[in-house]
Amino acid sequence: MTFVTKLSFASGDRDVLTETVQELKRTLERKGAECKGPHAPPAETVRVPLYKNLRAGDEFPPWSYRVYKRTMEIHGADDAARDVVARDFPDSIHVEVEIDRKKPLGHRRE
Repeated sequence: MTFVTKLSFASGDRDVLTETVQELKRTLERKGAECKGPHAPPAETVRVPLYKNLRAGDEFPPWSYRVYKRTMEIHGADDAARDVVARDFPDSIHVEVEIDRKKPLGHRRE
């Protein structure tokens, strides 16, 4: 069985995010791991309402910021994926890891 490690990155700092993900991809390629991505969906704008008082209706203009995301997949290469997951990423980047188990084509369920 092959394991697929899915990595999701999110940050408000696009430059740090891009550099971190590109460095990670170069490292994985040097180790010979099959890596798909990084994929970059459109940035998301988050708006946060700010109230002058505790009651609704008296507000400041909302605070807004952009969240940039990248996704990658590592196929097989369990050692390389384990090294990536154990890595220290900058505090400005939120990282989520999901591991899926893929069965070969033609595999029958028992």
